[in-house]
Amino acid sequence: MRRKDLLMTILGVILCLTAIAAGQTRRFPPPDFQSGYEMPTTETPPPDADFYEYIAVAVLAAALGVGTYFIFVKRSRKYAWALMIFSLAFFGFWRMGCVCPIGATQNMAVSMFDPGYAVPITVLIIFLLPLALSLFHGRVFCGTVCPLGAIQDVVLLKPLSVPFWLESSLRLLGYLYLGLALVLAITGAGFIICQYDPFVSFFRLSGNFGVLAIGGAFLIMGVFIGRPYCRFLCPYGILLRQLSRLSKWKVKISPDECVKCRLCEDSCPFGAIRKPTGEASSEELAARKKILAVLILLFPFIVLAGGFGGSQISGLLSRSHHDVRLADRIYLEESGQVEGTTDESEAFRGTGESIESLYELSAEIQAEFSRGSWILGGFIGLVIGGTLIKHTIRRNSDEYLADAGDCLACGRCFEYCPRERLRLSKLQEDKQVLYG
Repeated sequence: MRRKDLLMTILGVILCLTAIAAGQTRRFPPPDFQSGYEMPTTETPPPDADFYEYIAVAVLAAALGVGTYFIFVKRSRKYAWALMIFSLAFFGFWRMGCVCPIGATQNMAVSMFDPGYAVPITVLIIFLLPLALSLFHGRVFCGTVCPLGAIQDVVLLKPLSVPFWLESSLRLLGYLYLGLALVLAITGAGFIICQYDPFVSFFRLSGNFGVLAIGGAFLIMGVFIGRPYCRFLCPYGILLRQLSRLSKWKVKISPDECVKCRLCEDSCPFGAIRKPTGEASSEELAARKKILAVLILLFPFIVLAGGFGGSQISGLLSRSHHDVRLADRIYLEESGQVEGTTDESEAFRGTGESIESLYELSAEIQAEFSRGSWILGGFIGLVIGGTLIKHTIRRNSDEYLADAGDCLACGRCFEYCPRERLRLSKLQEDKQVLYG
């Protein structure tokens, strides 16, 4: 791939996102007080938060561009590692992990269903920029820029191979987490991706014990399993994985031709390298076709079964919403099933609102959860059925390839390829001849 094409791609993505962001308007102007109240004048001006947000956007765009150059042009794991450490320091510890594209998934979902919810321009760009770049160069964000991935890479010491069937099964947790997070965000129950971010407590050097324990568990697993959160749970990684399969330029292990030396086979701790398959026998192809036909026929039933299963947890999910829990508590108090009151119920009674209005609001929220649970279950059924069909289809390959969706663009496999080493030695010889 030519450097000119690479630079033009990056520039085009940045310009498109800037144009999108320019069309956004502020939906929440300062309140207009009618009582003669005057806002107090502060002795020192407030910090220019927007300024730092735009700096973060600029650094993100620059880091993605540099990371793309390191992976696709320089083909250097060393440079990519250095950029990853910088990203860990800047986006992780200095920016304290916020705002990040992973958590912004919830903001984008709410903005699509709530016309009164405005997404800041910077959040919009931070969310879209890695996704847009993945359409051209895959998951460069994951391998070189994401602080959550970087902190797991730092502790990876003795990577163990995860069986393919187990990895495929564990990935379903990520889809479930993504779907659940979107349902809770859209219904107003909360942003669980941010609330239970496993590493933000380390970045902020604070946090409750439960979240710290979750993060610590992931880091302990990360010593032996390459990026467990990224591979099995990250909701943003799911979006990047699917878009990366459509990428125009994909990571190649060898700079030119694969000599099938098998040296790269165990180099990837993320299970992203696919072995040569060779030609399939006629018996195997016939068996796969039969299985595929059965799965296609069962596919609608798998989706419906998933939707029905999701509907069964609708009531449980709805109680994650504050207003539903409050309505349940008020009902228990009014019916005499419990004694005393809580701070929340006392605060509600102090507002003067009618209990009937609270019950109506609770019923509306529970109806939203009922629909959302059906969609969530159907989505999981869709993923399960699609995964089974995908693994039934056999794609022939005569060389070692980095899977476009699973490859994190970290550059580890480059160092193991003899053709890459030959390329580097030739570059070194050319430099010696050129510069003496």
